[in-house]
Amino acid sequence: MEELDIVGQIVGGKTAKILIREKSGEKIELGDLLVVEEDDALVILQVCDLSYGSQVPQSIRELIAGLKLEGYGTELSFLEPQLRNYVIAEAKAIARVEGKDVRIPKSLPSFFSTLRRVTEKDLSFLTKPPNPVYVGKVRSGSKVLDVDVFLDGVDVFTHHIVIPATTGRGKSNLVKVMLWSILDQPNFGVLVLDPHDEYYGRHGKGLKEHPKAKENLLYYSSTPIAGTNTLIVNLRSIMPWHFQGIVSFTDAQWDAIRRYYNEFHEQWIENIVRGTEIEGVAPRTLEVLQRKLDNVLGVYLDDAGNIQCRNRVFSETAGITTTRDIANALERGKKVIVDTSKLSDEAELLIGSIVASEIFYRYQSYKSEGKLDDKPVVSIVIEEAPRVLGSDVLESLGENIYSIIAREGRKFRIGLIAITQLISLIPKTILANMNTKIILGNEIAVERRAIIDSAAQDLSEDDRTIASLDKGEAIISSSFTKFAVPVQVPLFESYIEGSEKKDREEIVFVG
Repeated sequence: MEELDIVGQIVGGKTAKILIREKSGEKIELGDLLVVEEDDALVILQVCDLSYGSQVPQSIRELIAGLKLEGYGTELSFLEPQLRNYVIAEAKAIARVEGKDVRIPKSLPSFFSTLRRVTEKDLSFLTKPPNPVYVGKVRSGSKVLDVDVFLDGVDVFTHHIVIPATTGRGKSNLVKVMLWSILDQPNFGVLVLDPHDEYYGRHGKGLKEHPKAKENLLYYSSTPIAGTNTLIVNLRSIMPWHFQGIVSFTDAQWDAIRRYYNEFHEQWIENIVRGTEIEGVAPRTLEVLQRKLDNVLGVYLDDAGNIQCRNRVFSETAGITTTRDIANALERGKKVIVDTSKLSDEAELLIGSIVASEIFYRYQSYKSEGKLDDKPVVSIVIEEAPRVLGSDVLESLGENIYSIIAREGRKFRIGLIAITQLISLIPKTILANMNTKIILGNEIAVERRAIIDSAAQDLSEDDRTIASLDKGEAIISSSFTKFAVPVQVPLFESYIEGSEKKDREEIVFVG
């Protein structure tokens, strides 16, 4: 190792906290990837914390600082200050590389080993997976390496992805980058419930700019633009179980709903809205159900006796094939964006519940028939995931199709991409089934603790690193990677411009 390459030297510590003295003039950062060369192997370390070190007692340092501050000795200095005062970096060994073999280190690097920064060449063992989903480039501290990071979509989509971060850290940008990278891959069907209408690109750059968008991207909205689809769901497509875990009903109201469904089958909602009285349902209960359906669906009876919908999404006559069309598209590996920006939370989640139930029960049937392996993986993107996966929601409303998919979906090649600011609200039993976490910045201590406790790798020393992540900086912790990978997610607009020009062989990452 050349002298100029050296950034520090190991001076002590233990397995999860190796102490490194920083070389004078170097600036080691939180999250930096450093390398120790040992015989025919490389040991990659990641910096978790930084502190000051000094050979001068604290009281003497305070005295000299005071003298300088108060003007008694502006020329006071230490003899050879670069030797007496320094920075100590705490690091953990995250990978031992021998050729193409990557293992979790089980021994300490040699005492007094010198370290250098990681280079692209050190990661030459990394190869592109068969079903690549692009996430970004390897990041060492704030430095970005020219090493692209891909995950295998079949693995990570079927075993669910959680994207936790506070507002403004780039959650939606990350998902757009990932979706762009798979838009031309027919082995993935993705349903995006878009409460902010930001994925398609109605008002700017979006997935519609992809060269394969016309063939592989569908957009549904209550206010569609040219070449897209009108979001209309027929009331007869909605079954009582679609409300399960989404809308709060009392036992008496559920009993009434079941009676209406048994009496009128697919026309049960229409008859409740029209006020059709049946035996066993009190008029008061019927009135409450009418109000709730009005609140959730926006449906009501006008003065002429016709069923109307305030948000124009639910209809008594139109939209008969909408649910089936979306499910068919997902089954063909299409990406479907549903604009729910003009709907209430409950209406948005209900539409997702209708489609998710349709595809889930289809895939259950395919599995029993031995046809499942021929079907594409289906993933559902859900923003503000605690609305359906939160502990309080599940306790008060019971299971819903989203929580069922979180627990059982991987058996049927169906997964979730759950985006959340508050991962601590999601039960540990559900988080344990979500095997990939793409962690963006988070200043909230309780949320960082929940992230660390549920990560696939040991991130117990990464609390400060997670808190220091800037916009677009992330850590991938997955059961399908050898170690937690620090990445820089590109800005979506820059990424799509670069992807159009990019025509060269790439160095890539997989677990």
